[in-house]
Amino acid sequence: MAEEQPHILLVEDEINLARGICFNLEQDDFRVSHVESGEEALERLRFDRFSLVILDVMLPGMDGFAVCRAIRGQDSRVPILILTARTDEEDRIIGLESGADDYLTKPFSLSEFLLRVKGMLRRSAWYRPEPIEEAYRFGDNEVFLLSYHARTAQGEIDLTDLEVRMLSLFFQKEGEAVTRKELLERVWGYSSDTETRTLDNFIVRLRKYFEPDPANPVFFQTVRGVGYRFSRSALTRHT
Repeated sequence: MAEEQPHILLVEDEINLARGICFNLEQDDFRVSHVESGEEALERLRFDRFSLVILDVMLPGMDGFAVCRAIRGQDSRVPILILTARTDEEDRIIGLESGADDYLTKPFSLSEFLLRVKGMLRRSAWYRPEPIEEAYRFGDNEVFLLSYHARTAQGEIDLTDLEVRMLSLFFQKEGEAVTRKELLERVWGYSSDTETRTLDNFIVRLRKYFEPDPANPVFFQTVRGVGYRFSRSALTRHT
């Protein structure tokens, strides 16, 4: 039986750019649906299942950040790649806090764009979490990897596909320093460590979920010059 074609939803109101993106994705045997507004995207997502959403920030009506939050309200798992002409670090953080999995700034090279798309699709296509235990507990938190769900001191949350991948890796390597390169390769599917700011901002997102004091993390610790370490006990801090 032939492998099912990945179905990508492109939300982009710049018609010339959208045509170019659609053409190149279709050349790589991806099925692409294109809409020009966030409202149209949310309507499509009510009825269709997509492998990836590529979402422009500057849209008529709802902006991309609002659309991203709304998508997460409907589907916690679908990977979301945000495209934007904005270069401010604050916008990158807003995008990740809105639930995006990755962020690409315009203008971007076609090769980099395709690498990002293929990496995100490759990781989500075959990945299935292998929980070390049914409910993984640390501090006041319980994480249920198979159901993409967590209970925290702030309340219950649904986890995205990427969040589950990262948590699963940290849990498997509890107490070990995990390099930026390994995190980017195994979670995002990157072959290099060029996009470290996305990783750093994503760690901030996990700390907001799970840390008693996100500004002074005890579970998701920075290992300077290397990457990050997950510590379940939170008895000692390594920074």
